[in-house]
Amino acid sequence: MSSPVIVLVGPMGVGKSTVGQLLADRLGVGYRDTDDDIVAGEGRSIADIFVDDGEPAFRAIEKRAVHTALGEHDGVLALGGGAVLDADTRALLAGQRVVYLSMDVEEAVRRTGLNTARPLLAVNPRKQWRELMEARRHLYEEVATAVVPTDGRTPEEVTEAALDALELKEA
Repeated sequence: MSSPVIVLVGPMGVGKSTVGQLLADRLGVGYRDTDDDIVAGEGRSIADIFVDDGEPAFRAIEKRAVHTALGEHDGVLALGGGAVLDADTRALLAGQRVVYLSMDVEEAVRRTGLNTARPLLAVNPRKQWRELMEARRHLYEEVATAVVPTDGRTPEEVTEAALDALELKEA
């Protein structure tokens, strides 16, 4: 059973996919995103799963995808923003190198436009993003080995900060 070199957690739009790919490139390992696994496995978008089946059904699919990826991927792994809501997932993250990529609401607005393609932010995006973060921030911090703020930083700067925080350098 393998284990990821780095697991990235954080809110939607924080840059987990971009930074994850950069980290994988720098470390000479593979990159995997559990959201991509879900879309591939289900044959439809995450937004469609939310709309058609509801959030509880999505979270069950997400939990399976995350547990599978944690067990078989040995590179950089990015988790969906809500993956840390599951207690079993948080327990599996114990002992992993987990980087929480953080950002404030203004940065989130700038990056995502808090658009309606994000199913949890469809009605009042700023208010909902703040509420999501109030509910999740302590969970991200609980599982994190390191917290790397992304506000005002390029993906390359965030990548370097994550490597420094974990005291990892490229191979």
